[in-house]
Parts: sequence; C-alpha cells; structure tokens
Amino acid sequence: MGGMVFGPGALIAVGLYLVSMIGVGWIARTRRRSNSMADFYLAGRSMGLLVLFLTLYATQYSGNTLFGYTGKTYRIGFEWTASVLFMFSIIIGYMLFAPRLVALARKEGFITPGDYITHRFRSSVLTLLSTILMIYALGNYALAQLKAMGAAVEGITDGAIPGSYGIIGLAVIMVIYETLGGMRSVAWTDVMQGGVLLLGFGILVFLIPQNLGGGLGQVVAQLSEMDPPKVQAPSLEGANKWISYALLLGCGAAIYPQAIQRLYASRSVAVLKRSLALMAFMPLTTTLVALVCGVTAAVVLPDLTKAESEQVLARLCALVMGESALGYWLVVAIFAAVLAALMSTADSALLSISSMFTKDIYLPYFRPQAAEAELTKVGKICSWVIVAVLVAVAIGTDATLVRLLELKFEVLIQVVPCFFLGLYWKRLSARTALTGMVCGLAVALGLTFGGKPMIWGFHAGVIGLVVNTAVCAIGTCCKPATSD
Repeated sequence: MGGMVFGPGALIAVGLYLVSMIGVGWIARTRRRSNSMADFYLAGRSMGLLVLFLTLYATQYSGNTLFGYTGKTYRIGFEWTASVLFMFSIIIGYMLFAPRLVALARKEGFITPGDYITHRFRSSVLTLLSTILMIYALGNYALAQLKAMGAAVEGITDGAIPGSYGIIGLAVIMVIYETLGGMRSVAWTDVMQGGVLLLGFGILVFLIPQNLGGGLGQVVAQLSEMDPPKVQAPSLEGANKWISYALLLGCGAAIYPQAIQRLYASRSVAVLKRSLALMAFMPLTTTLVALVCGVTAAVVLPDLTKAESEQVLARLCALVMGESALGYWLVVAIFAAVLAALMSTADSALLSISSMFTKDIYLPYFRPQAAEAELTKVGKICSWVIVAVLVAVAIGTDATLVRLLELKFEVLIQVVPCFFLGLYWKRLSARTALTGMVCGLAVALGLTFGGKPMIWGFHAGVIGLVVNTAVCAIGTCCKPATSD
C-alpha cells in the first residue's frame, strides 16, 4: 500500500467497523417477512429512496474506482476524463430500460435477470447462455474485489497479516451477513458503506490537491509544464476510445445482474426514477475525485513505474498521514471507504450469483418441484461454496490475472439486446436474439484472442455488440416473430 501503515488504534477502529456489519446482518434477519426467494433476494421489493440510492451507489463504485482510476489518470492524464463520461452513460443505460423492466418485474414476480429472458423469449437455451455469461462476469468481478481486499489488508499491516488471511477474513464476514439477511442485509450494509464511501471521496477532493499540490489550478499548471501530453485533447483514436468506453460501460454495467436485482427490489417505479436521478450526480463526487487525485499524483510523485502507479493513491495517503494526527485519522476514514467499496461490490455479486444459479439452473434442471424454502436454503449454501471457490482462486492466482479474466464486459455486453431491444421490439424472436448473441461473442472473443482487443479505438466487445445488434435487426426484418 505504498508505505501506508496503520497503528493498533486505527486497526481496531477498522476491525470494529467490519464486525458491525455482521450485527446489521442479524438485524436484517429479524426483519424478514417470509422464507421466500423474493424476500431473501429482493428484500420483499420494499427498498425506499435512500436505501435504493445508497445500495446502487455503493455497488457501482468499487475499490477499482479509487485505486484503478487514480492510477490510470496518473499514467495518461486528463484523457481519462472519459471515466466521468462513461459513469454518466451507465445512468442513461438504466433509464433506457429500467422503468419498463421494473414495471414488468413487479407484475410477473421476477427474481433474476433470467426470469425476464425466460418470460420474454420462452427459450431455455437463451436463458441458460445469458445466465452463464452473467455468472462469469460476476465471478470475475467478485474475484477482483477479493484480491484487492487481500492487498489492502497486507499493505496497512505492513505484512503482519498476509494477504491470504485478509481475503479469508473479509470474505467470511461478508458471507455471514449476506446469508443472515440476504438482500436486506446487503442493502443495509451498503447504506453504511455508501455513506463511508461518500465521506472518503469528500475528504480526498479537499485533502489531496490542497495539502500536496497547492490547489488544483497549480497542479494543472505544473503538469502542463512537466508532461504536456497529459493535458492535451485526445486524438481521433482517443475520441473513439471515449465513445467505446461509454458504450461498453453504459450498456454493460447497466445490465449487471446485481444492479438489475436492485431495480427489482425498489418499492415502486417512482422510487426507482428518483434514485436514478440522484445517481446521475455521483460521477462528479467519485470518478471526478479520482481524476483530481491522479493528476495531483502526477505532479507530486513523478516517474513511477506502471506497477507502482496502481498504488499511487496509497502513496498519496502515506504522505498525508505523516503530516499530522488529523491527516492520519482522515486517511483511516479513507481506507474504511476503500474497504466499504470493495465489500459492497463483492457481496452484491455473490448474492446475484447464488440467486441465478439457484433460480435459473438448479430449479429448472435439477429440482423443478422444489419449494421456495428449499430454494432459499440452497441459495445460502451456494453462497458459501462460491465464496470458498473464489477465495481459493484469489489466493492461488498471480497478482496479474490472465486476459481471460478481463473479458467480463466484452462477454456481458452481448446480453444487452435481450433487454434494450427485447423490451421495446416485440418482433425480436428467441432464435434471432440467440443468433445475435453467439455472433457477437464470436467476434468479441475472436478479436481478443487474435491479438486485436481494440480496433481504431473501439473495444472488441463493442464491435461484437454492433454485430450482435445488426444480426437482431436484420434477422427480425427478414423473418419477424409472431406476437400475442
């Protein structure tokens, strides 16, 4: 963690914060209304404005926003303003389909994204393939968060607690409070974590530039002299990359299963729309803050290697910690925000994986006659098994994951036409949607493994999505499906 080491008092404070989440899980368990899947996985569809907003916020902004985006900005400068743009695009993605989907979900009683696909297309093959792609993307996402947890714990204890112990300890806390209260406990802990995350970003935006760089204006002036390319407008290929990121994240992140299930859990469509309206402002308080910290680091800590740049936020915090006792405890709050972001993202992914495996795979293929209580119990067992597998993989893999694990958005985005087109275009048939999905996957994976992950600035997954959408459009026009 770049020299950011905590003393006993700070470690105790962070530890108590983490253990308190189990208490929240227990309280959530006492508030359950039934032993049904809707109550366990969707909190009884009762989320109000504040809870829905903060759980969406805590889930969307992971630890990668703090560390990954800051490091990326350090390396390429203001070109990474694209991160603010594509976080805005996610909200646009939600608004394109979420209100209509939620109204349908409340009418038909959907639990998982696969329930919608089954209802809309009546194709078990399409539902199964879509579910596998979504589970893969979420497993990837949760794995990345677990590895980051281990690195964070090892860093702040100066190696006294190995990263593997940190992964195991935090994963156990996470799965305990999740299996106690399901979505209700995950959402309530997200309220805590979302509040801490907002506090952490608020501290960063004032603390880093003022204390280390003399103010943002001075930082930009110094950076323009030290490294002019980092303050210049992007090239044509760079502009294409901005568009590609907006499509990749705007479409892909909007159909993350954990996000869709939070939409299902909203108390009403009106509450959902108000929550999304608040979410529209959050890129200014999160990704923009990471951008400011990254350009400040480029001035204060020049000449870091690419590997070192991934720890640039921790290095900035280490400098602040050494200035005063106030700075020390502010950094403790920031680190709690980092752990909050990591855990809120991982627990949401874990809950969605268990629900999709139980509802979309176990129920139709293994136990069609299973009752609601049995399915809920299987889902809880599934959570523990998934955590055990992910922890083993996180501990056993190298620091840099293979390219296969970086393909989550390239494959997840191929499910987009099922939602964006399926909700509005009644003539889109299951066969056409499945053909488009397979063609999109073939293009995205073929380009990636063929050594061309980007073409003219566009990601392979985005090119695959264009092919996917074109197949859906052409196939529907040539052979329209009959509709009710």
